[in-house]
Amino acid sequence: MMDAPRTDAVRAIEECEKAGIRVVMITGDHKLTAMAVAREMGILSEGERALTGEELEKIPDEDLVRDVEQIRVYARVAPEHKVRIVAAWKKRGHVVAMTGDGVNDAPALKRSDLGVAMGITGTDVAKESADMVLLDDNFASIVSAVEEGRGIYDNIRKFVRYMLSTNSGEVLTIFMATLLALPLPLLPLQILWINLITDGFPALALTVEPKESGIMARRPRDPKAGILSGGIGFHIVWVGVLMTVGALAMFVWALSNRPDAAEHNEARTLVFYVLTMFQVFHVLAIRVEQKSVFTEGFFRNRHLIAAALGTIGLQLLVIYAEPFQSAFRTYALPWEEILVATVVASSVFFAVELEKWIRRRRDRAPR
Repeated sequence: MMDAPRTDAVRAIEECEKAGIRVVMITGDHKLTAMAVAREMGILSEGERALTGEELEKIPDEDLVRDVEQIRVYARVAPEHKVRIVAAWKKRGHVVAMTGDGVNDAPALKRSDLGVAMGITGTDVAKESADMVLLDDNFASIVSAVEEGRGIYDNIRKFVRYMLSTNSGEVLTIFMATLLALPLPLLPLQILWINLITDGFPALALTVEPKESGIMARRPRDPKAGILSGGIGFHIVWVGVLMTVGALAMFVWALSNRPDAAEHNEARTLVFYVLTMFQVFHVLAIRVEQKSVFTEGFFRNRHLIAAALGTIGLQLLVIYAEPFQSAFRTYALPWEEILVATVVASSVFFAVELEKWIRRRRDRAPR
């Protein structure tokens, strides 16, 4: 007689292994039964161990901490054994999630970093002790939640990267213009427009960016790593510098072509436009964190494409529509200058794609 494992559970175990998540079985079954099921599900491999609660009793805490990563199955355990297992994994520096449904699981659920209680078969005590209740009692749902969480965290990092990079470009442009004794490259109302409109819509669209392919093949991130880890801090700096160099180069070029322009509004309009286009090209590149935008699908986030096109349209409206010209003190630029500014701004897109290519090459290199 045999109670075969669910197919979706076996697939979920495989997904966990790819994602760097170790699955440990803790059961009240006989040791031989537990080992047979664990092997069938891909939890127990050659060279890994299985212990009973009686055998666990004889192991000191320090030995358990040392060997816990090699023990994948625990059979016939008591509630206090589960707490010891959770504590040993945590002492090894791991983030521990614990599933359970009974009253005797409550202490371990409480001790773990993430306690997951069963919503259908779980007792009220288990649900109260847990951080999360699994409504369908399906292990595969936990794996799906991990995948969704990784996607959400990726989008948060993209949002932060975009906002800080673009703002650093604006701040550095004004700072360097002042340092070089140049006229003010942007007026206060123009800065406000960039921050509210040309920053805002693409940033919001980033939050619904679909998950990247292969997201569950990554290793778990270091829980101690900050949101700016993984090169984001360096990215913010070099993108800000690139935007500053491009914007000031266009500003100086426009000033030299029109030295007598009233209050330099024509040159400011060019900076106003080129900074906006820098941000549009930047957001189109960083929407995919590791792979190329072209391999992931350039048009997969229709909200972002719409936001980018809407931003460009509104910017052109401010530059060419007369009611906005008087409010923002802009000038109708020749289309040749618009084209040059667009080409200059597109440099950030290709620079970000190059950065990702270098990072992929580095990650594939033998260590």
